[in-house]
Amino acid sequence: MSVKRSGKKSKTDWDRIKAMADKAIDTSDIPPLEEGFFSKAQVRMPKPKATVTIRLDQDILSWFKAQGKGYQTRINAILRTYMEECKDHVRGKY
Repeated sequence: MSVKRSGKKSKTDWDRIKAMADKAIDTSDIPPLEEGFFSKAQVRMPKPKATVTIRLDQDILSWFKAQGKGYQTRINAILRTYMEECKDHVRGKY
């Protein structure tokens, strides 16, 4: 599997992280896993995205962008929710 790089420089001080001993890492805010967690765990790969061009009203696009990074992901999530709600009412293949 190839790894795609985002091209953005990481803000993490990786040298400091690599130099830390395991005992120095504070994990107190992580709840313990339930017994059998890994026996029930499933790997779910994200579905590949299709690149499309879509025409949106400028005020709609501006509103999403004003919410910050991830606006396309939010638009996708809203469209997915709408699709899931309409599945029983709309006939056809997609």
